[in-house]
Amino acid sequence: MDCQWPVMRTLMAGALAALGVLTGAPAQAQEFPVKPVTFVVPWPAGGSTDLAIRALADATQKHLGQPIVIDNKPGAAGTLGPAQMAANAKPDGYTIAQIPITVFRLPFMTKVTFDANKDFTYIAGLTAYTFGVVVKSDSQWKTFKELVAYAKANPGKVKYGSPGTGTSLHIGMEQIAKQAGAKWTHVPHKGGAELNAALLGGHIDAIADSTSWAPLVNSGDFRLLVIWSPTRSKNWPNAPTLQEEGVNLVLNSPYGVAGPKGMDPKVVKVLADAFAKGVREPSYAEALKKFDQEVAYLDTPAYEKHVVEQIEEARTLVEELGLSKK
Repeated sequence: MDCQWPVMRTLMAGALAALGVLTGAPAQAQEFPVKPVTFVVPWPAGGSTDLAIRALADATQKHLGQPIVIDNKPGAAGTLGPAQMAANAKPDGYTIAQIPITVFRLPFMTKVTFDANKDFTYIAGLTAYTFGVVVKSDSQWKTFKELVAYAKANPGKVKYGSPGTGTSLHIGMEQIAKQAGAKWTHVPHKGGAELNAALLGGHIDAIADSTSWAPLVNSGDFRLLVIWSPTRSKNWPNAPTLQEEGVNLVLNSPYGVAGPKGMDPKVVKVLADAFAKGVREPSYAEALKKFDQEVAYLDTPAYEKHVVEQIEEARTLVEELGLSKK
């Protein structure tokens, strides 16, 4: 009997393994997650996106059952991190990335290493930004209309910074200039910390960015001239919207999360369900309130549809602004 037991265990293990194959139940999906999940943030640490995603990770990990670890990989207007994930990460759900709108737009503007249609498994839509234009508090421009008028009278002299070429901030500023018949000079940066330092140092005249400028607006170092949302901000109610300033434009650039192509749908569902609960946590709501962002959750099918629409919109917009790659 003793000598037969190892043989029986081997046969039983084989039978169980065969049963798993026959039922089509991969161990990965059944067990996921069994270790921490890495969340790639393609912006520098300390900016509004980074801090909001860290708050989301904290709110979501208790629903996921494993820690969510932030990995900052800034560069290429927010596309470097997702591109590296798509190229190098296993499609097992343990490496995911924030997907800013530049992932859909930049391929039409320059050569990239990824295909937004094919190289990602889209999981969920998460949040929308509040964008605004700020200048130093001692700037000669008291209103956004004054800034635009100066740029119109002095083509190219106004230097504005954004988080990168192809970002919604860059594209939005070019749309504004086109509508107004103005011209300014774009100076791309990697993220909010660099932009704030550049404006404080007098290297640029204005910043177009999400709410990384918030602490310096609140401290009185920066003046918020305008926001790009459909209505005025609760945090900065004195700042007019673009539409109030005579510019027919609204931008909030919702972003989502994705993994590499080929992820198991069951793993995708686990992640999407955890994020759906995480975005509703009070702690996350408080973090978004600080940066004047809003939840824009989309489940997997809705986010996949949104991506298709965003890619087509990006193609059209880039062509209209004459920014298509040569």
